[in-house]
Amino acid sequence: MDIQPLGPALGATVAGVDLTQPLSADRREALHAALLAHQVLFFENQPVTPEQQRALAAQFGLLHIHPVYRNIPEVPEIIVLDTDDDNPPDNDNWHTDITFTEAPAQAALLSARLLPPSGGDTLWASNTAAFEALSAPWRRLLEGLHAEHDFIKSFPAWRFARTPEERVQWEAAKAKHPPLLHPVIRTHPETGRQGLFVNEGFTTRIVELSTTESDAVLRQLPAPPPRDAPRHGAGRAPFLPGILR
Repeated sequence: MDIQPLGPALGATVAGVDLTQPLSADRREALHAALLAHQVLFFENQPVTPEQQRALAAQFGLLHIHPVYRNIPEVPEIIVLDTDDDNPPDNDNWHTDITFTEAPAQAALLSARLLPPSGGDTLWASNTAAFEALSAPWRRLLEGLHAEHDFIKSFPAWRFARTPEERVQWEAAKAKHPPLLHPVIRTHPETGRQGLFVNEGFTTRIVELSTTESDAVLRQLPAPPPRDAPRHGAGRAPFLPGILR
């Protein structure tokens, strides 16, 4: 394998591996180590099927079935993110996936299928780099604080419960995922690096602060990435469970 870093904070391209085939133990460990080091990996020209994508993801951990997103019936672990003029994106904000769960996913595995000729990029930001860039007073302020993460913030009823069938599914998801707390600063269990753990998609408030204080702090965290942040577009399709369309 050939792993080429994209920038100092995060991101690397990986060549010389066929993701349509099962990984050897050595390859799996090498990719896991690269993910820990670079946080997001990009693989080009990997025409995986949904079944192959599920099998690949399963080599790295337990798989999540999303409670409301449309999935592939034969492969329910694979969700379909398909947007158009009548279905605008609902995840075009800074977020970490499924932080409304007690144990959020360690990673997301995306396969780009249909990309525009230009634009439509997905960008990644490093919350460890964002934390490490904070001044000492900011770090002391955030230590010991907890943020509430709410499923409904990204999945409101007006969009995900429009039909009787969707309402039943949405109500079940809402009941299963009440708001919960995560530390504002989390420590990665393998690398030991600390990082911010708040996001625009699901975080509603910092519970130890007043509403005004919480809003002011959350507006600052995390900072947007620079213009040359790792992204995918027509020229670089990521293979990071979901199908991006």
